[in-house]
Amino acid sequence: MSHAPSEAPELRPATDDDIPAMVGLIRAAFAEYEGRLDPPSSAQNKTVEATRAELADGGAFVVTCGGELAGCVFYHPHAGHMYLDRLSVLPAYRGLRLSRRLIAAVEDLARASGLDRVRLSVRLALAGNRAYYERLGYAFHAYGTHAGYPEPTYVTLEKAL
Repeated sequence: MSHAPSEAPELRPATDDDIPAMVGLIRAAFAEYEGRLDPPSSAQNKTVEATRAELADGGAFVVTCGGELAGCVFYHPHAGHMYLDRLSVLPAYRGLRLSRRLIAAVEDLARASGLDRVRLSVRLALAGNRAYYERLGYAFHAYGTHAGYPEPTYVTLEKAL
């Protein structure tokens, strides 16, 4: 169940000061997948150091509601596309379209950076998540396989901007 924020959500670039809260947010947002994914999500092992490295490899946006960090998304520029990674929204703030705002921020940044595509990956076990991205215009690009697995474990989706 979501609740309405006391003030309008604010979207902004993440800073180093956000990192500890982002770690907690990611762990909380991905907790529902514990025991459902093989291989397990790395989200529960997220550390401040790993998050700082991810931020340095591109960047992230955060959205706050009433001063509380409610969601975040990472992005990584690559040749020809922007990679959208680790979209996370706290369960209490779902249903407020915060994910769409975070995704749109990455898409806008890609355009501003001269990139005409955004890619992201979704576990095959999370068909609902894949369907959500497909409703936003993302389409199949390639299957991927985690190390040590004989069959694909995720799909990469792409949106032409």
